[in-house]
Amino acid sequence: MLKFKFSDHEFETGTDEAGRGCLAGPVTAAAVILPEFFEHELLNDSKQLSEKSRELLRPIIEQQALCYSVTHLDPLIIDEINILNASIKAMQECILKLNPVPSYIIVDGNRFKKVGNIPHSCIIKGDAKYMSIAAASILAKTYRDQYMNKIHEEFPMYNWKQNKGYPTKEHREAIRKYGTTKYHRMSFRLLPDQLELNFESEEKFSDYRIRVFEPNNTGAK
Repeated sequence: MLKFKFSDHEFETGTDEAGRGCLAGPVTAAAVILPEFFEHELLNDSKQLSEKSRELLRPIIEQQALCYSVTHLDPLIIDEINILNASIKAMQECILKLNPVPSYIIVDGNRFKKVGNIPHSCIIKGDAKYMSIAAASILAKTYRDQYMNKIHEEFPMYNWKQNKGYPTKEHREAIRKYGTTKYHRMSFRLLPDQLELNFESEEKFSDYRIRVFEPNNTGAK
């Protein structure tokens, strides 16, 4: 059973990302502050849920959350600062948009960088342990899937509507046949025989030009 909170802070936010291992498309992050006594029997790590369950939960989370936000960071940024830094940056951007301002942050995974003076904790498999991280994982996943469905119409030969940009055999065969697009991550190993570029994982965000794409509604109430 998922726990409601990790800390005793009033406005604890959970944050998570989706699309980190994809060859194409953005990395998408979400952050959510849930109201006290929030519960739903289906709420769980998005990876453990069917697409139907995720789509059912998304409007419930959006309507009942104290606030939420979602951020897409495009492949150009991923290629500039690497996927680890881009994932963290996307989560940071989400947190900065929340109102009320969170007093504590819980992050799925084991790596994060501070957001101002807000204390945080990294929790491995946190999306299967805490409600707010699970809720964030669902928003990140559903918003990213929606984005990939949209760009599928522009480049249907890659079948992003089904594979969502992940390195399936079909996706890689399409890259081999048709080449790459503006949505592909050129720093990734797109084909098995392609050399992979390596980046330092601790590069500073301030050294880069950041372009952030985000939904119009942050969900703040």
